[in-house]
Amino acid sequence: MRWSQSFIPTLREEPAGVEAISHKLLVRAGYIRQLTAGVYSLLPLAQRVRLKVMQIIREEMNLIGGQEFALSALQPLELWEESGRLDAVSEIMFRLKDRKRSELALGLTHEEVFTTIARSSLNSYKQLPQIWYQIQTKFRDEARPKAGLLRVREFTMKDAYSFDFDQAGLDLAFQKHHDAYVNIFTRCGLDFRAVQANSGAMGGSASTEFMAITPSGEDTLVLCSSCDYAANQERAESVVEEVSGGNADCGPMQEISTPGIRTIKELEEFHGGGSAKHQIKTLVYVVPEGLVLALVQGDQELNEVKLQAALKASTIRQATEEEIVGALGAKPGSLGACSVKAGAEHKIKKIVADTRLKGRRNMLTGANKDDVHYNSVAVDRDIAVHEFLDLHTAKTGESCIKCGGALTLTKGLEIGHIFKLGTRYSEIMKANVLGVDGVPVPIVMGSYGIGVERLMAAVAELSNDDKGLIWPSSIAPYQVVIVCVNVKDEVQVKLAEDLYSQFNELGMDTLLDDRDERAGVKFNDCELIGVPVRITVGKKAGAGIVEVLDRKTKKMDEIAVAELVDAVSSMLSEEP
Repeated sequence: MRWSQSFIPTLREEPAGVEAISHKLLVRAGYIRQLTAGVYSLLPLAQRVRLKVMQIIREEMNLIGGQEFALSALQPLELWEESGRLDAVSEIMFRLKDRKRSELALGLTHEEVFTTIARSSLNSYKQLPQIWYQIQTKFRDEARPKAGLLRVREFTMKDAYSFDFDQAGLDLAFQKHHDAYVNIFTRCGLDFRAVQANSGAMGGSASTEFMAITPSGEDTLVLCSSCDYAANQERAESVVEEVSGGNADCGPMQEISTPGIRTIKELEEFHGGGSAKHQIKTLVYVVPEGLVLALVQGDQELNEVKLQAALKASTIRQATEEEIVGALGAKPGSLGACSVKAGAEHKIKKIVADTRLKGRRNMLTGANKDDVHYNSVAVDRDIAVHEFLDLHTAKTGESCIKCGGALTLTKGLEIGHIFKLGTRYSEIMKANVLGVDGVPVPIVMGSYGIGVERLMAAVAELSNDDKGLIWPSSIAPYQVVIVCVNVKDEVQVKLAEDLYSQFNELGMDTLLDDRDERAGVKFNDCELIGVPVRITVGKKAGAGIVEVLDRKTKKMDEIAVAELVDAVSSMLSEEP
């Protein structure tokens, strides 16, 4: 392609109100333009990158036996009601009605649709296993779309689904997808980690997220400095450390007056108070069944994602002050679970506590009277805990549950997620096959997703410098750009044209910068759009010498034209 005929609207200045590096560079380099909040138009350069990413995904999915589908983005709302997921996703679902007033939704994922195909067409264990996938537009009404392509309301997703007869088959399919994702992200040139994750509204028994390591990531990752343990902070665990004096004998609990005391820190500093490690923090949550008390050690943060998963709650939120006072008789700051009756017939339906509180004594907690606390609390004696759960948010410096090494926190950006769904959808939607004995059994399923534009943005986020983007050759819009410095010099023009034809014949994606612009403008634009190799045809063209710049390493060499193809091929082959 000739630059003079291309639509590459580069900008000299950074766009206003933009924070993410990838967003700034993709706008400046002429890849994307915003249509409205969370909706972007992909311009020709971005489309070239997108198609290359999709081709890599197709190749790796086909290698593990994937069969490509193309399903409708329009879905009948009744499918989501049938699966029981409608309440969990209703806030981010675009909904509409057709002229007959039938309710429809724009698909945000396709578990339900693929399950309906499976239940109508898969009848016997002999038809399994199956791996089905598509690369298709999805829609999510994000409350706060941001960061360019990183969080949008319309995007392309590769979503895949595996169908197996038993758990062993699912385990194999899950591993196949894990390995395929490793290959995809490696070929796209990303620095990433696979981490344990929460399954959320998807359901199922286990999931793994693939995270690009970047400070701009929205997720916090917990990594072990001594082994390969890695988990999203929403899922991460750490060793339960023994607290000094935490199990010492204690007398009966007693009320203490704590006027004006509302926080853990204030209670620490109060005369007669105790360290945060010896306090119980009581939080009140609302789930569909009613109010739940969740207890954690005073110096710890409760992990709401873990709580929601443990309670199997479709929705969860913190209770309002009005709801809290109505149930416990006190305002936040004086709350506790001592002697609280909980159950279906009570205002509090359940009391759960973090495992770090099990068996603890000599604790302090609110007395459900404003400005009053209890001391000498023994958890097992004074609180009717229904269940001890891992509700703790792992922190830097805590010990790894796998090897005991120190945990560290870093930021990550999700680029892919794979789920073991099990029979979560097949049971409720009656997708069964006949087994060897002729007895129907639910199909065992897996779900596997990659956001295409998000993956592009992740590469842009990680691979750039102060001059612009640095694409790996595998997904770069062009692998080579040939810059003719002086388009009025016949020798330079002829050599540039000859090289352009030669590289195209060799199958290399090549862009010829034939614009009548200053050399500096051309060089700046080439670096901004991130083409891996720049060939400059300048004053030494008559002698058969050109300059070759490696965009990533910034290494510049003068190379004879006769050796150019081998040199450039070698440079590109070193990319992922």
